[in-house]
Amino acid sequence: MPRLSEPALPAGTVRDLPQPAMPGLRPWRDGDAAAVREAFSDSDTQRWHVLRIDDDAEALEWIAQWPRRWAAEEAASWAIVGDDDQALGQIGLRGLDLAEAKAHLSYWVVPSARGRGLAGQAVHTLTDWCFGSLRLRRLSIEHSVHNEGSCRVATTAGFPLEGTLRGSMLHADGWHDAHSHARLATD
Repeated sequence: MPRLSEPALPAGTVRDLPQPAMPGLRPWRDGDAAAVREAFSDSDTQRWHVLRIDDDAEALEWIAQWPRRWAAEEAASWAIVGDDDQALGQIGLRGLDLAEAKAHLSYWVVPSARGRGLAGQAVHTLTDWCFGSLRLRRLSIEHSVHNEGSCRVATTAGFPLEGTLRGSMLHADGWHDAHSHARLATD
């Protein structure tokens, strides 16, 4: 069927680029498996991200998905790293939609690195790249209304609350309402 509008960004916008490293962010590598296990063995990470990783094989499988998802132009993920280049968290693009030039951001930080502002800095860095180099026009962050930490990260990073999506997230303890925050490239 013919489209009535041209896609905002052409196919190949992501897959034709090597996944970049940015200040405090780099693509995942196999040596990050311990950080992935630490994150997904934490009850808070499990609660909000609805995933458990029990061993190195599962952590390596989680890491291995990202180059495939980059090539498919559907999602991307970076390790949030400290000065020693060790993985301390994750930030990523989910629901990447080139036709509409938009994506959702997701993030987590390993328990031992929380409280340092790493997630907020990662949101700023990735947002700048998405609006600059990638030329997306809209980024959003959605989180359970009960996830106060994620809400603080979103608002501090300049993503105003746009509203509440009723019953939109299924967590292990049932359906949650979600806050929806967003920024436009023109903000």
